[in-house]
Amino acid sequence: MALSTKSLKSAQLGAVHRMLAFNDENAVADEEENNDSSNNLSLPPAGSAHNQWKILVYDAECRSIISPLMSVSQLRRRGVTLHLLINSEREPIPHTPVVYFCRPTKANLSYIASDCAKGLYGQAHVNFVTKLDRPLMEDFAKIVVQTNSLNKVASLHDQYLDFSCLEKHLFTLVGKPNSYATLNGPGITEAAIEQTMTDIAYGLFSVVATLGQVPIIRCPRNGAPEMVARKLQQMIAEHPTLLRRSTTGHQRPLLVLLDRHLDLLTPVQHSSSYQALLDDLLTHKANRVEFKVSPPGADAASAKKRKMIAKKYDLDPDQDPFYSEQKFQPFPEAIESNGMELQEVTTRETEIRSKAGGGGGAGGGMTATDGGAGDLALAVDSLPALLERKKQLEIHTSILQAIMTEVAARQVPEFYELENALAAGQYKNDVARAKQQVLELVTDPAKGNVEDKIRIVMVLCAAVPSLKSSDMEEVAEAMKEALETRGSAVNSDGSQRGTLDAADRATLATGMKAIAYLKQLRSMNSMLLDTTGVDPSDNMVGTESSTTNVGDSAMLSNFMKSATNQATGLFAKATEKMAMLGGKVHKGYATRVVEHLVEKRSGTEDDTYLYLDPKLRTKEVDVATLRTTPRAPIKQAIVFVIGGGCYSEYQNLQMIGGAGGGGNLDVVYGSTELMNPLQFVQQLSQLG
Repeated sequence: MALSTKSLKSAQLGAVHRMLAFNDENAVADEEENNDSSNNLSLPPAGSAHNQWKILVYDAECRSIISPLMSVSQLRRRGVTLHLLINSEREPIPHTPVVYFCRPTKANLSYIASDCAKGLYGQAHVNFVTKLDRPLMEDFAKIVVQTNSLNKVASLHDQYLDFSCLEKHLFTLVGKPNSYATLNGPGITEAAIEQTMTDIAYGLFSVVATLGQVPIIRCPRNGAPEMVARKLQQMIAEHPTLLRRSTTGHQRPLLVLLDRHLDLLTPVQHSSSYQALLDDLLTHKANRVEFKVSPPGADAASAKKRKMIAKKYDLDPDQDPFYSEQKFQPFPEAIESNGMELQEVTTRETEIRSKAGGGGGAGGGMTATDGGAGDLALAVDSLPALLERKKQLEIHTSILQAIMTEVAARQVPEFYELENALAAGQYKNDVARAKQQVLELVTDPAKGNVEDKIRIVMVLCAAVPSLKSSDMEEVAEAMKEALETRGSAVNSDGSQRGTLDAADRATLATGMKAIAYLKQLRSMNSMLLDTTGVDPSDNMVGTESSTTNVGDSAMLSNFMKSATNQATGLFAKATEKMAMLGGKVHKGYATRVVEHLVEKRSGTEDDTYLYLDPKLRTKEVDVATLRTTPRAPIKQAIVFVIGGGCYSEYQNLQMIGGAGGGGNLDVVYGSTELMNPLQFVQQLSQLG
């Protein structure tokens, strides 16, 4: 199926459906997957393989692959009655077929062979997330033959699904935590690097195989990206089935491989969009968000004494209409849209209930004699969907309020505004002023927490390479002294101002090590950040600065009322500065690189980056020769960052893509892992 009608997520979902149908191609042949919603896929006919009851046994990594794709109810629709971890205690359920989905390791093969020997289940359909090497396959065959359980193994497949697709345009590899620190640590061996590069290449091969499209591969020369690119090129070239299955049209995807080391700025910057702020300020992993709120009716004094209420929500970035539309939008716009939509839904609900109850206000109730019985029936039938939409909006209201609380208490807009100016190069001709601005912010105990201040010092270090080392040292030490003597605006336990607690002191120590690592890179002249000589006007995409109108948003009114009741004024202060989070956004390093490659702009990375085409026998293509012939336009770009990615970079890339910027380019973003800013700081601290 063409890329324009099938996303990476829907392709992976289709492969999982096929696996649960015991890899019966005929069982899923009639399913037309023209969208990414498993709810919209037609149910399989009665008596098909899908409707057989089955057990799903997976390892932890494969569970992380299935979880974002299918809920428990959707698994049940596919006949899965139980889903169990392969290393857990499992009761025998004889005569019931089992689908295994796991990594091809000795341990997992041993579990499967033991299950077959014990007759724990019926027929076993074994599926490996990536390639099963021949030595392991031979060992497995010996075990099942020796235990006389070969007849229990109905099928064995390499699925090539070794990645987790969190939404249509976002994926990560699985089992690659702490990737930046691992790849850049002084103790890593050449053999370990080689194995890591091979594992990453296999993960990307899974992406390519799932899409069924052979990409053009571009990457910087030397280093991890080139190692992965050449391994991937060889894997694709040695897979004739994929080469034959790939669409022969001109519109092939562009796969851009980047190294996190080329941009250490983006992962630590404060963000302005709804989704990136959610990931930064709240606990967020694999589309699940968790946070704590004050008890209802609690004022500022009693809230500290009463136990906070924990909230936990699973979000669907593709199927949730509000989240899908607002996740890339500036936070103030998301707040305003939530208030307006919630008011519209509430008004519509009131109208329907009034009509159905016969009450009617000025117009009276609607009756059959009014000739409106049909309209009334349609309105009542629409009520469940309306209530579901209201429920989703109220969930986002709660999330937005939790983010707003953090934004207000920590004065996030001030950090965002200054960091954005530093990254855009606005201080390149006034380094002394940049130093002074940061110094004032990090020594003010009323603004930011420990993490906020560490991050802006790191941004200064990364974005202003002309700053003297002695000045950098002065800023870092001043921040440390101010935090140790006067504390921060918000402590780790959420309390307002005061001396640092144990968790804060640990964060400060971690941050100082991360800053030391950046200073070490500066002194070695090995930081390759593309920030010098940048014209801010060329790297800003306009989004109109929007001042949030409190009167137009019921939710903001509630926020302001709550702030008044607590007598803090924090919400009011943050609301006044919300325009800072809705202003112009600086194009990040990855966004500029992809834009240059897609536009085939001379004098940029398009001239210097390696060009690999797995369909050709040549090791690489000379880009200079391509300039004499027209190249097909690029409609899809897959951007993959080795060493970890972040939501702010994902959002930034959508500025040039159809998902967030209204363009024709489909940008898919992937990385070895997704990190929030603090997690990246912790990785850098391991190297300091």
